[in-house]
Amino acid sequence: MTNGNATSNNKELSLEQREDLFKLLKARFEKNINRHEVLEWDKIQAKLEGNTEKLWSLNEMERTGGEPDVVGYDKEKDEYIFYDCSAESPKGRRSVCYDREALESRKNHKPENSVIDMATAMGIELLTEEQYRELQKLGNFDLKTSSWVQTPSDIRELGGALFCDCRFGHVFVYHNGAESYYAARGFRGSLRV
Repeated sequence: MTNGNATSNNKELSLEQREDLFKLLKARFEKNINRHEVLEWDKIQAKLEGNTEKLWSLNEMERTGGEPDVVGYDKEKDEYIFYDCSAESPKGRRSVCYDREALESRKNHKPENSVIDMATAMGIELLTEEQYRELQKLGNFDLKTSSWVQTPSDIRELGGALFCDCRFGHVFVYHNGAESYYAARGFRGSLRV
């Protein structure tokens, strides 16, 4: 079952977890063909079967509520691109501040984790603002929630961090103190396989 935790040291799924994850990813792929009209599931699965660590990362995306799906293919690098495609910011990744520095700067009411630490542990990249805008072309995402996005170093050095959402049919980019966290703000990631 995809909700079972694989040990984070070996980053490998059991046979049952692999089979369950492939079934789930294939069903999502077929249900949302508009996200990847020219791609073939069999080629994607073959690529995943050859990369157990990336498969583990996809399972982590799924386990934390991201509903990962293929959104593109980089022909030059021969890589399939997965994004978190859950309608709202993934439930298992909310109420976290931006990074370790922000987490350590909080005196009271510290969140359990940070976006950057969680993404690194999962083996995924935090979406950029540009990737977030690309995602919004594929459907309606974050109509009630928001998602942290990669923040330029000059903004982060001044204590800020960026997040996005979609309201009134438009993508909005906002700023907040990197140490802030909210029950309706998480983060979305990407994975290349």
